[in-house]
Amino acid sequence: MTPLSIAFLPLTDSAVLVAAREKGFAADHDIALALVRAESWATVRDRLVFGQVQAAQMLAPLALAVTLGLSQHPAAIAAPFKLNVNGNALVMSPTFAAALDPDVMARAGDPVATAHDFATAIGLYRRKPVIGVVHRFSSHALMLRYWLDFAGVDPDRDVTLRVLSPSLMVAAMRSGEIDGFIAGEPWGSAAIAAGLAELVTLGSRIWQRGVEKVLAFREDWLAANPDTVDRLILALSRAAAWCDDPAHHAELADLLARDTYLGQPAELILPALAGQMVPRQGDPALHAPDAMIFHREAAGFPWRSQALWIYSQFVRWGWIEAGPDTERRAADVFRSDIYRRALAGTGEPMPGASMKVEGSIGVSLPVGSSKGSLTLGPDRFFDGAVFDPSDIAGYLAATGENSPGL
Repeated sequence: MTPLSIAFLPLTDSAVLVAAREKGFAADHDIALALVRAESWATVRDRLVFGQVQAAQMLAPLALAVTLGLSQHPAAIAAPFKLNVNGNALVMSPTFAAALDPDVMARAGDPVATAHDFATAIGLYRRKPVIGVVHRFSSHALMLRYWLDFAGVDPDRDVTLRVLSPSLMVAAMRSGEIDGFIAGEPWGSAAIAAGLAELVTLGSRIWQRGVEKVLAFREDWLAANPDTVDRLILALSRAAAWCDDPAHHAELADLLARDTYLGQPAELILPALAGQMVPRQGDPALHAPDAMIFHREAAGFPWRSQALWIYSQFVRWGWIEAGPDTERRAADVFRSDIYRRALAGTGEPMPGASMKVEGSIGVSLPVGSSKGSLTLGPDRFFDGAVFDPSDIAGYLAATGENSPGL
């Protein structure tokens, strides 16, 4: 068997990696998979960049940031597979949430109204609220900035964004270090179950089917080991299908609950898997079937247009200068060609194109597929904006005109 080490963080969206190891999908493809747990995204990044592991679960924006030289220790990163779609939640302390709509179902269901309420709540709060984010270059942080800016909140002036590891968020809430956080599950559910927080909104309500974690390689390692890469993607695709099956959610929650992985009770892990999120301690669950997606609707496919949306946000916030070379390098991080190569001949439905207009699908839509039939689910942004990867400048002019990066 080929030995392969992958770094991961204790998050529910490590599920595909855990299932690949524990349910034998990796072994079926002659891979002896070792999962190396880390406690911060910086550690995951460094283990990959310095060759301590061959691959990593990685925040999609962090993969771009490392490639574009925005993070410490730049290196060319390739992401040929998405590990999940959506999966994070914004939660705030009951004290802060008291200024929001008391109907948590209505609050979670209307991100436009809740964004405006949130802006008002900031003005009423006793001090500038401190919101935990898992990394500056995370989908969570980008979505939070996008959502706050829509309501006229300057995320660099009106709130304090504090970087903390996901597993430290609940303790930071308990100590009063932060007033809320946006992070991957199960940490939002853990804070809510402890009575420390209430749900404000889900990441899937800010951007339906928004990009989240990717499988990341160093570009040079990926190029030198094509057979191993292909076998791993085959194994992970099968594992993702297993994870998406509701019949397996209880078993998957039990696997993830092990101390080796998340070390959290299965009852806190299951809600995101099942799409039944408890918004406030003691309240009935909120039905959110797209809270986390692993396989259906070609969830693993690395759309280059989603890499370019991330790039557009880097430009929007003044973290990088726009330019054709930078744009090309950003798009090239998402390797849809490798995805297609690995799954060729499997019958796995996959998009015929590598880019799409993000935010343009309002209802489930059959699309052109190189294999089988494929239906894509809604991918709307909460504000109704669309992102055309062929007109990034136009998108930024329309949606980011008040942002400091422009």
